[in-house]
Amino acid sequence: MKSNLLARIKGGQVPEGTVRVSGAKNAATRLLAASLIADEPVKLENFPTELVDARYKVDFINKSGGKVLINEEEQFLNIDATGYSDTLLLNYDYPIRTTYLLVAGLIKRSGVARIPYPGGCKIGSRGYDLHIMVWEKLGAKVTETPDYIEVSAPNGFQPGEINFPISTIGGTENALISAAIVKGETTIKNAYISPEVESLIDFLRTLGAKIDVVGNSFVRVIGSDYLRGSIYRVMPDRIEALTWMVYGIISGGKIVVEDVPFSTMEIPLIHLQEAGIDFYRNTRNVIVSPDSLINGNIQPFELACGTHPGVISDMQPFYVLLGLHGDGISRVYDYRYPERMKYCEELSKFYPGGLEWTKGAITTHGGVKLQAASAQSTDLRGSMALVMAALLAEGESEIYNVEMALRGYNNLQQKLKGLGISIEIEEQEVVNA
Repeated sequence: MKSNLLARIKGGQVPEGTVRVSGAKNAATRLLAASLIADEPVKLENFPTELVDARYKVDFINKSGGKVLINEEEQFLNIDATGYSDTLLLNYDYPIRTTYLLVAGLIKRSGVARIPYPGGCKIGSRGYDLHIMVWEKLGAKVTETPDYIEVSAPNGFQPGEINFPISTIGGTENALISAAIVKGETTIKNAYISPEVESLIDFLRTLGAKIDVVGNSFVRVIGSDYLRGSIYRVMPDRIEALTWMVYGIISGGKIVVEDVPFSTMEIPLIHLQEAGIDFYRNTRNVIVSPDSLINGNIQPFELACGTHPGVISDMQPFYVLLGLHGDGISRVYDYRYPERMKYCEELSKFYPGGLEWTKGAITTHGGVKLQAASAQSTDLRGSMALVMAALLAEGESEIYNVEMALRGYNNLQQKLKGLGISIEIEEQEVVNA
C-alpha cells in the first residue's frame, strides 16, 4: 500500500485489445464492511482485490481480530468476522473515506467502536455529521478524540427512526448496516438508493435482515442478533465501464469492454449517444472504435450531474474529457458537488485554453491541441482523467500522487498493458522539511 506514487507516461500510445470491468469499488468496499456483521463466513466473488481502498480496509479488519483471505488470481475474498472486535491500535491513520461503515461489526461484538476519521478524496467538504446522527438515533454515544472516533453502545444499537436532511449514499449505507444488527424495526427516511445501495440491500437480505423499500427513499429494516453467512457476487463497476468507453473514443483505438452493467447506466449512455457516439454491443460487452463516431466527430453537448439514474459526479471528469475532444463548445454542470473542480486546473495543463470553470460549471472548447505536462492528482476520478490525457498527449508526462487513481481502478497497470499501453509507476521519496 504505497503512497506518493509518480506515473511517467509516454503519450501517443493507441489502445487495442480487450479489458474486463472489475467489481464496483463503491459496492465492493461496502459489502466488505457489511460482511463484518455476519456470524458465519462470507465469500465475496468478483471482488476488485487490487484496490488500494480495499487493502487498507482489510488491514484494519485483520488488525482488529477479523480474518480476511484474499485470492488475487480468482478475485474473491473470504471473510470470517467472528473474532472482529474493538482493539486499540497503535496507528489510526488510514486513508479510507468510509471508515464509518466499520462501526456496526464492532458494536455488535464489543459494544464500542474506535475507528479512524474518514479520509480519502479531497472533494470539497465531506463531513461525517450525518453518520454521528445515525449512531445517536440508534442509541449510541459518540466521542471525537484526537486520533479516532469512538462510538459506544454497551447494549448494542437500538431501534430508531433516521430522517436524513439531505440525500446521502454514505449515510444510507451506514444506516442500513447498523440497522441490520438491531433486533427490532428501524426506519430510514430520505434514503439515497443507488445501484450500489441496492446491491448492499440485496446482500443484507441474504444474511437474514428483512428490508422493505417504499418508493425510492423510504426504507424499513428489521434486523437480527444472528446473521448467517453468504456467497455474493460484486456487481460490475459502471464508472470504470464509462472510463474505458470514453478512453476508447478519444484515443482513436479499438477496445472491447467486457462486463458492462448497461442496466445501471442507461442515462449516461444516452448522453454518449447524443454526442454522436454509436457503440456496437450485446448484453454484456461493447466494442469501441473510430467507427463508433457516426459522422467522424464527437458532437458538442450539455449535461448536468446529479443523482442516479442520471450522470453522477464520479463520471463528471470523463464527460469533460469527451468535451475537450468534441467539435465545438460543451458544458458540464455539477450543482450536487459544485466544488468538484480542483482537477480542472491540472487537466488544463494538457489542454491550454481548452477549459473554463467556475463553481458548479465547466466549459470545454474542443479541438485544442494537447501537450505533455506535469500534473498533480487532486481526487480519484480526476487523477484517472489526468492519466488518460497524458496517454493522448505527444511526449512524456508526469502524474504525481497517481495512487489516487489506483484507489478506484483495480489492477490498472495490467489492464492498460492488455491494451498495449505501458506506463511506469514509481514511489517518490518524501523529503521532510
